[in-house]
Amino acid sequence: MNSQEVEFRSENPAEIIRADLYPPDHGAGPWPVAVMGGGWCYVKELAMPEYAKFIVEQGVAALIFDYRCLGASDGEPRQHLDPWMQIADYRSAIDAVSYSGEFEGIIDPKRIGVWGISYSGGHALIVGAIDPRVKCIVSHIPIIDGWYNSMRDHGTVGFRELTALVEEERRSRYLTGEHGTIPHSGDPKKEVVTWPHPETKPIFMKIKETTAPRHEHFSTIASVEHVWSYNVLPYLPRILNTPTLMVVAEGDDLTCWEREIPAFNEIATTKKRLFVQGESTHMSMYDNLDHLGIAATEAANWYHQWLVAPY
Repeated sequence: MNSQEVEFRSENPAEIIRADLYPPDHGAGPWPVAVMGGGWCYVKELAMPEYAKFIVEQGVAALIFDYRCLGASDGEPRQHLDPWMQIADYRSAIDAVSYSGEFEGIIDPKRIGVWGISYSGGHALIVGAIDPRVKCIVSHIPIIDGWYNSMRDHGTVGFRELTALVEEERRSRYLTGEHGTIPHSGDPKKEVVTWPHPETKPIFMKIKETTAPRHEHFSTIASVEHVWSYNVLPYLPRILNTPTLMVVAEGDDLTCWEREIPAFNEIATTKKRLFVQGESTHMSMYDNLDHLGIAATEAANWYHQWLVAPY
């Protein structure tokens, strides 16, 4: 795919968000666009270009951005994941393609979709609920209720250890003004991590070594507190008429399919589709190109149906 580096202001004018724009290589613009943000500790080179290939083939541009504090974008402290700041960054990307002359003639501001995966699968649902400029939503394997997700993934004893770490770091941060950090994932028998799934780290490290060198496999400990207060459910009844696709991995115990499917039922619009992907796992949608391709094809077809075909 052809791509170009772009940048735009965040809600804080002093902090610049950096992104890659992938326009279709056939036809003529202005094209519809899928605004794509990543999940926990993602950078824009991590798996998302693979998903974008399928979307671009359907005549939809892809704008993949780094949140503030991550990757190529500005922001301190580094590796700090505040979901509401990330949601604001989605909206800043929508501002850019809607109002910036840099995108004039390339992007059609009346045909904007949002795309998210894992943590950002929830973000995409919230952005689609609160921003009327969004005309199509794609949510892959989303986190729905961060506190439940964390408690369920860690189990009783592991969650006690994580809670103790969070409480002690909050005290330390108040006294010193310095953020502590915690690994993204790893072996919970050896260390306290945010997501205690031993299969996650090897996959992310492989991607870091090949296509996403800016990925750092840790976050601030304060990011854990933020995910505990994160809940998508109140926003779903506000998705009244925006076409919404949710892709769920059958049996997903990382983002908890027992929360995802009931959440899908709370989305108000009748223009919605639930795709439960069998034989895939949460992590195989990153490192297994066949599994990734199935999910990406669903997304690309959904965008074509709602952002391309009617025009």
